[in-house]
Amino acid sequence: MAKRGNSIIKGIEINELISMLNRAYADEWLAYYQYFIEAKVVKGIMKDAVISELTLHAADELRHATLIADRIVQLGGIPLTHPKEWFNHTNCGYEEPKDFDVVAILNDSIKGEQCAISTYSKIVEITKDKDIITYNMVSTILADEVEHEEDLQALHDDIFDFISNLKKSMNI
Repeated sequence: MAKRGNSIIKGIEINELISMLNRAYADEWLAYYQYFIEAKVVKGIMKDAVISELTLHAADELRHATLIADRIVQLGGIPLTHPKEWFNHTNCGYEEPKDFDVVAILNDSIKGEQCAISTYSKIVEITKDKDIITYNMVSTILADEVEHEEDLQALHDDIFDFISNLKKSMNI
């Protein structure tokens, strides 16, 4: 644990911060796996574009987990060490894909990103002016999550626009 580095944290309990970060860490691993498996099972219109997006997002979620684990260690904590713990500590849970249709997959993924945005918004609020290192890291992750939601929503909207235009052209 960094003694001098932790001395710059003011007005927040380090163990509470580690607990919040471990919950976010669990979320990132579960999001990584959700995107990974969704990219394997998704079916339907524009599935190649969705697979590409989910694969990119999975890599980002894994990078986020790494950043959070590193910060937990810097703070003197231990990242969750067993995957079973992810389910006990998650903020956002895990939506097992049961309907592999591209729209259902996108809806589940958008829901997950919205939860991540809420989670990181809270951590940003708690760490602002109290822990600049965690604040900066979480702000960067939050920006990624906002971008992910936008990417997924744009794909979702493109699918519905395509279907709508197709119906118009066929006079349906």
